[in-house]
Amino acid sequence: MAAGIINKDTLGFLADLKQNNNRDWFNTHKDRYTAAHENLIAFADALLAEMNKHDTIETASGKKSLYRIYKDVRFAKEKTPYNNHWSGSFKRATKKLRGGYYFRLEPGNSFLAGGFFGPETDDIKRIRQDIDLNYPTWRDMLADKTLIQTFGGMIGEQLSSAPRGYAKDHPAVDLLRHKQFLFKRPFTDAEVCSPDFLENANDVFRKMRPFFNYMSEVLTTDANGVSVIE
Repeated sequence: MAAGIINKDTLGFLADLKQNNNRDWFNTHKDRYTAAHENLIAFADALLAEMNKHDTIETASGKKSLYRIYKDVRFAKEKTPYNNHWSGSFKRATKKLRGGYYFRLEPGNSFLAGGFFGPETDDIKRIRQDIDLNYPTWRDMLADKTLIQTFGGMIGEQLSSAPRGYAKDHPAVDLLRHKQFLFKRPFTDAEVCSPDFLENANDVFRKMRPFFNYMSEVLTTDANGVSVIE
């Protein structure tokens, strides 16, 4: 199979694992796991190479981007030992280029996502200050035709009310409440296993760039446009 194409059994293995999530079954089918994992590494390597043509990624390799299939069940209510999905992430490089990309492949629940999953306290404060001062700019940015057509809009966890220091009737309270700033694009199983998925995944991530570019400016300059990074 050509490099960068997801094999159908890479998803098929997960579907069977979901029905047999135990160590005996996994060890008996370790050859399928190994083949699927190698296929995923090849895809991640190919995607990383394409993304580095239009962005600068800190993640060293496709293999380094991947999360383990083995679960840490010490504090989990659900004690099955393996994840029923493949996933990985790419981090943008340098203090200037902020944000990250994420992919998750799971039968019936595959998606690409990106943005800011857990901003640090200082970063979330700076983001909210910018929303407070420049919310019309945020409205225009988030109404971008490409963003809407590709992702439907910005998602992410939100506070139940306005954050401390901001009025509940602030005209951008819906944005100020955000704790995460994310964009997500789902894919069907057929789309994931199609020869075009690598190209489509790279294109989806590239379409997040206007948002990332704006956020990099917000997080690395003060209100007067002066750099706040070393």
